[in-house]
Amino acid sequence: MKTWIIISTYNEAQNIEALLQSIIGLKISNLSALVVDDNSPDGTGQIADQIAKNNPNIKVLHRYQNRGRGSAGIEGFKYALAEGADYIIEMDADFSHHPKYIPDLLKYSQDYGVVIGSRYIRGGQDADRGLIRRIVTFLARQYIRLILGIQINDPTSGFRCFNRKVLESINLDRLISTGPSIVSEILYKAKQKGFSMHEIPIIFEDRKKGSTKLSLLTLLKTLFMVLKFRFASEEAQA
Repeated sequence: MKTWIIISTYNEAQNIEALLQSIIGLKISNLSALVVDDNSPDGTGQIADQIAKNNPNIKVLHRYQNRGRGSAGIEGFKYALAEGADYIIEMDADFSHHPKYIPDLLKYSQDYGVVIGSRYIRGGQDADRGLIRRIVTFLARQYIRLILGIQINDPTSGFRCFNRKVLESINLDRLISTGPSIVSEILYKAKQKGFSMHEIPIIFEDRKKGSTKLSLLTLLKTLFMVLKFRFASEEAQA
């Protein structure tokens, strides 16, 4: 069974080498990783290229146009499907999604269409967050659960494993998210298709190196996009 890990990056030069070495160190058979880099000015893509030269299971995709978290993820999914992946994992590059949870994601993927690394179930934790950030995250989660009807405790988690059939059933070219809202849009489409979902506990730790890409404006755009693809879906079914 082939597994591909998709890592979308922008300015992660301080993290990418250690992350890829951690993934390689898992020594999971038939596991490959794809770094989808949006022309990071800090040289993230070039660092990944150097690692890939010495490891055939590491690939790098450099993007120069139509950049963004959403479109990067979609390109990564397409690449993995074309390479014959049976399971596709997506994760962040800053160690907030730790590779040590990858074996558990794969374990439960034998029985579920989507397995989600969750901060908000027993055993999970959202560490190193201030009170304001926790409140904002709580409200965003409740909003997404309400609008999309997704009965998942952590619908904003970008650490997930998809069975190939899930992504094959979704028309990736018709997804409208270009930014972080892709996380919720893909989950919503999987729900519409009737695929089973399961959450495993993870401890999410804020990045120690580099700077976050999530701003208040980005969050507001994400919440707006949730409304947009929710009602776009209703119109398509009408």
